[in-house]
Amino acid sequence: MKTTNYFRTSVAARRPDIKTEWIEHVLSNPMRTVIQANGRIRRWALISEVGKYLRVVTESDGATVHNAFFDRRFKP
Repeated sequence: MKTTNYFRTSVAARRPDIKTEWIEHVLSNPMRTVIQANGRIRRWALISEVGKYLRVVTESDGATVHNAFFDRRFKP
């Protein structure tokens, strides 16, 4: 899995509970996808193990992970 420097130095350190396989699940099975104005791509999927929706933000290439977090405001 490709990641940005921001993800490696900030996100991974603050959210060690988010598993790599969950991020990969969101990337391959999103229930919603939105392209931001800056070209980054947001994807959401339910992580059934924890009963929460994980948002994964990638760079415009769709593969380099920039951010990942449980999105409390997401409504399916």
